Amino acid sequence: MEEAAEELERLAAEIAHHDELYHRKDAPEISDADYDALKKRNDAIEARYPELQREDSPNLRVGAAPAEGFGKVMHSVPMLSLSNAFDDEDVTDFWNRVRKFLNLKEGDELAVTAEPKIDGLSAALRYEKGKLVQGATRGDGREGENVTENLRTVSDIPKTLKGKNIPDVVEVRGEVYMAHADFTKMNERQREAGKPVFANPRNAAAGSLRQLDPKVTASRPLRFFAYTWGEMSDMPSNTQKGMVETFEKWGFTVNPLFGCFTSVEDIIAFYHDVEERRADLDYDIDGVVYKVDRLDWQGRLGFVSRSPRWALAHKFPAEQAMTVLEKIEIQVGRTGAMTPVARLTPVTVGGVVVSNATLHNADEIERLGVRPGDTVVVQRAGDVIPQIVRVVEDRPRGKKKFEFPDKCPECGSHAVRETNPKTGKLDAVMRCTGGLVCPAQAVERLRHFVSRNAFDIEGLGEKQIAAFYEDGLVARPDDIFTLEERDKRSLKKLKDREGWGETSVKKLFEAIDERREVDLDRYIFALGIRHVGETNARLLARSYGTLDHFEEQMRAAADPDSEARAELLSIDGVGEVLAESIVDFFAEKHNREVVEGLRKAGVKPVPLEAQQTDSPVAGKTVVFTGSLERMTRSEAKARAEQMGAKVAGSVSAKTDLVVAGPGAGSKIARARELGIEIIDEDQWMEMASN
Repeated sequence: MEEAAEELERLAAEIAHHDELYHRKDAPEISDADYDALKKRNDAIEARYPELQREDSPNLRVGAAPAEGFGKVMHSVPMLSLSNAFDDEDVTDFWNRVRKFLNLKEGDELAVTAEPKIDGLSAALRYEKGKLVQGATRGDGREGENVTENLRTVSDIPKTLKGKNIPDVVEVRGEVYMAHADFTKMNERQREAGKPVFANPRNAAAGSLRQLDPKVTASRPLRFFAYTWGEMSDMPSNTQKGMVETFEKWGFTVNPLFGCFTSVEDIIAFYHDVEERRADLDYDIDGVVYKVDRLDWQGRLGFVSRSPRWALAHKFPAEQAMTVLEKIEIQVGRTGAMTPVARLTPVTVGGVVVSNATLHNADEIERLGVRPGDTVVVQRAGDVIPQIVRVVEDRPRGKKKFEFPDKCPECGSHAVRETNPKTGKLDAVMRCTGGLVCPAQAVERLRHFVSRNAFDIEGLGEKQIAAFYEDGLVARPDDIFTLEERDKRSLKKLKDREGWGETSVKKLFEAIDERREVDLDRYIFALGIRHVGETNARLLARSYGTLDHFEEQMRAAADPDSEARAELLSIDGVGEVLAESIVDFFAEKHNREVVEGLRKAGVKPVPLEAQQTDSPVAGKTVVFTGSLERMTRSEAKARAEQMGAKVAGSVSAKTDLVVAGPGAGSKIARARELGIEIIDEDQWMEMASN
């Protein structure tokens, strides 16, 4: 469990780094296959240990924040990412999950569309009265860059929609890309002019679309495939297939390989056919996208985290290559985990340069039998990418076995492998015991505290946090909120430091003051409690209402037999590991000192508002028990949460409503004992439909 948590931490940081390079800077360091494999490993761990999902999980965000230089556009309908499949079995599982969620019988037909997944830059086009009025990039999924004038230069994008009865508001989404032939010609012109060439068509398309001068964009051969939509004032069709056909009638280019199928065997056959034709296509693709055809079924299936349940991206497999492991370095994470990283002689794998790979822990090094100097096989897909698969035995071997250090390379503190009290076995991860004295941990904890999904203090980013820590200005979170007062007494003013001035300091102090009141879920997330991600922080904030009540109950929950512990475990999504982590956090004196320090500094967490206020279950706790016959358990839970309810896994004094289907057992008896309202599934369906 500890190893899984540490690996999720590493993956979150690595994926965020690559999101920034890919979506904002158009300069990826790794291939799509590398990136997909990182996501796959993250998804596999989260599926096995859902309680370990982090606040910065790749599944809770899309893309990266919009780049500077363009105006911002808030997407009226978020531009979300898709879950990935990497083999035929994953696709079959997706098909079966959809049928099960929708409660389809054996004879019920399920139609699914399939189309190539274009490797380009996502864009959203807004039309009003048939006229193009706005174009934006995806950005972080909720806010993108306003690149309207640049998108007007793309020949595949109509300025005015064709036909009659066009809805007043139409938002068409798709992919901006560059064809291979156009890319080759453009790079030839770049070379002749003595200018840098582009690494690949995707980078070229993204860089061209983000030009501040639309004339430059117009000179680049960009194209556009339309495949989905955002805000629509009226829906011209009730199927995915019908919507794509409508796009074509309106004047958009849609992918000619788009198809609709009614069996899982057919969509898998389509995937393999496209895979074989991939090399002959004049544009880059990295897989096939499947979508449930009926839009009403898409609505029923809904979303999980930041991905729709009704769609799936089936990615193409990646490749392997041989290279030399030059050395092994140790990186120290925010929680003190010491991770070995393999530094490789750079090798090109499928057109992408790979120069490092994670080795996880000492046990993995031992299992592989790898030494510095070995020739190794590096794989771009699989559990973790880049990943060392094996040592090439018939090549010269490294002479000296790698000895895992027993001291932290950052602070020199003793490093230990802790014993798991539940299993009695040593954890796989070696951990620095330096805590806040270790610069690797202290800076990362502070960075996490001010990160976008936590306190989100403008002007106080990673660079500033590192500098403040280095100069002794900020050592723990509450120091941030006393910085202005201490600066007034200091002989060396912040405004006199390099990179700062009177105006920037004033803005920083104003930004800090603005965050003295912050939503409770952001506050809980910012504390950096192990295993408490953004989703879990929101659950806890809604369950306990205020910080004082939350802290009081968590301290009471230190008693495993207490009502407070039972109440914590009754929250749907909170398991033993997560509960133990939260209780342990508040049992630590220095953690409570930080919370108290924040109180004294005037930080006041704000309780969350109910998700809905006009629903009969808004703000209430609902428990489902027994067999539901008219909707699946997953659908019932999703509907209850949409109505503003909290769904718990067990009945307690905090439960407001129990929905009981056939076969309900002990939970009914417990509800009656506590005098809790009990309704059947028919009553629930009536309540949900209203």
